[in-house]
Amino acid sequence: MGKLQNYALGQWVAGADNGQELYNAITGEVVATTSSKGLDFAKMCEYARTVGGPRLRRLTFQQRGLMLKALALHLQSKKEDFYKLSWATGATRSDSWVDIEGGIGNLFTYASLRRQFPDETYCYDGDVARLSKNNTFIGHHICVPKEGVAIHINAFNFPVWGMLEKVAVNWLAGVPAIVKPAALTSFLTEAVVQEIIASKILPEGALQLICGSANGILDHVESQDVVTFTGSASTGKMLKSHPRLLQEAVHFNMEADSLNCCVLGTDVTPSMPEFDIFIKEVSREITTKAGQKCTAVRRIIVPENMIEDVQIALGKRLAQNVIGDPNVEGVRMGSLAGHSQLIEVKEKVELLSKTQKIIIGNFENFEVKGADKKKGAFMPPIIFLNDKPFTNTDCHNVEAFGPVSTLMPYKTIDEAIELSKMGRGSLVSSIITADNAIARKYTIGAACMHGRILVLNNECAKESTGHGSPMPMLVHGGPGRAGGGEEMGGKRGVFHYLQRTAIQGSPSTITAILNQYQQGAAQIEKDIHPFRQYFEDLEIGETLITAKHTITDADVANFANVSGDHFYAHTDVTALDGTMFTGRVAHGYYILSKAAGLFVNAKKGPVLLNYGIDECRFTKPVYMGSTIGVRFTCKEKIQQEKKNADDIAKGIVKWLVDVYDETGETVAIATILTMVKMRNQD
Repeated sequence: MGKLQNYALGQWVAGADNGQELYNAITGEVVATTSSKGLDFAKMCEYARTVGGPRLRRLTFQQRGLMLKALALHLQSKKEDFYKLSWATGATRSDSWVDIEGGIGNLFTYASLRRQFPDETYCYDGDVARLSKNNTFIGHHICVPKEGVAIHINAFNFPVWGMLEKVAVNWLAGVPAIVKPAALTSFLTEAVVQEIIASKILPEGALQLICGSANGILDHVESQDVVTFTGSASTGKMLKSHPRLLQEAVHFNMEADSLNCCVLGTDVTPSMPEFDIFIKEVSREITTKAGQKCTAVRRIIVPENMIEDVQIALGKRLAQNVIGDPNVEGVRMGSLAGHSQLIEVKEKVELLSKTQKIIIGNFENFEVKGADKKKGAFMPPIIFLNDKPFTNTDCHNVEAFGPVSTLMPYKTIDEAIELSKMGRGSLVSSIITADNAIARKYTIGAACMHGRILVLNNECAKESTGHGSPMPMLVHGGPGRAGGGEEMGGKRGVFHYLQRTAIQGSPSTITAILNQYQQGAAQIEKDIHPFRQYFEDLEIGETLITAKHTITDADVANFANVSGDHFYAHTDVTALDGTMFTGRVAHGYYILSKAAGLFVNAKKGPVLLNYGIDECRFTKPVYMGSTIGVRFTCKEKIQQEKKNADDIAKGIVKWLVDVYDETGETVAIATILTMVKMRNQD
């Protein structure tokens, strides 16, 4: 493989010296060298801000999302090349699947997330704030991309997922990235970046890569930048306290390794399916990636009367675990990522051995299939027993970042909660129980110290993604020792890279700024019905004032018969005593249905279909004899991509349906969505 290349200022460049040697974790052979000597970090940051940033910010959320989709498809087509290289990191095929296809899956997920954003270069957040009595002065929040660079300092254990789960978010937000993978496995990250750059899908300057040391890069951060770190808590704290971060008030997101735990509920017995689920889950977390996961189970918390059963069952399952070369059939666990990591884990095991005893595993007495265990960075699963976890507390403070975990007893769920919290903040905890009351008590009691809690039982175990799998649409992070940060989380993650700004003004002004109609803004009336216009021709604020209709007894009776809704307030005048109604009222859904009859144009035209209804509210009773009309206003437009060459070019139009009565007061309000054909079908 030779010398790894850095990607800086739009070019591939090698470091100016021979650099650090990187080793095959299975064979111990040198696979590459890496160096960043000679890179100008200040220029790289400025290049991202002045070249990559403007190009990304010119794209809308929809365009950025489609960019992610195209990139995901490209990388998916190259995944087998990544699998071959991933072997050298010590990973099995299933380990690599989590890393490689899990990372690509994040790109797909965030590509789909574009549908939750407007077809604009910015977005808005939350609901309008009415700041005046007559609604002439309102407030809203606009979110624009930060005009900085996202600097990602990643860990060695997930060289692909660790990068892609972060860049997917900042690219969707419109912010460029500089990625610094851990040197130990950076050869795999470099291979993926080579394909990303070769695809030419990203705008120039959207991605840069530092394979060697990035020491000194934080000296050049500015207030609009975002720094993320994944790795050890000690290194994270050191980076977090960098004077430049404090001086510039730079957003710093830290996701640190933590002492995660898995709890067996007091209701579970060895004869229950939940017991087997618990043993499988704990075993999987110990052996997957050879325990080198920030989410791996480090503390196994079990009712005291179940300690022996768990020890026996876990021992039997781990005894079936075959360690060795991942390319050899039957091997289920590879090696650690390198000898340096093996040395570090051994040191931590020795430290933990001072206050607790090993009950499963032996550093000297284990077999390796298809490889030389002296040349590779192999180690067996090590399980400790700590029968006094409230007294001997090293297990709550010392983390061996490998296939190492501690079994400990508890008496009550309250004790289990307390033990879980003694880790001083973790990324994830799980509890396996068939009793929802126990699940509720544990979850509410332990949630403040965990970023995620997985509740497993026989109902969901088959489809569960497992204790150690962060999901793109949920936050990944945790309090305290876990770093106090959040990654991914769907839209929540995107907002980390946006500046939220409160804006105030008249409804018409806020409409013009956001390009989203605000109730009370000036309306545009045309001679042509809005349903006769193509997507491109519709204007935000364009409004149809419909004819009116007076509600009759027959309307309500007929709707009750058609719908089957004979609720007393609509049909039984004798049942209204003691209610808020002074007479029979029309069904809310009849009002909405009648509104549709008033605003719909029946002839075939550019409107293809009704896409749905959002935010429907019935705000005032409509009595017999009331007269209603509709103000039907174009609220927002979102262009859709064509799925193939034969697909119709179209977009989604959101309409504000404001139904009012003879007093002019709103009685029902909703947002409906229509799919509208474009005039231009290219």
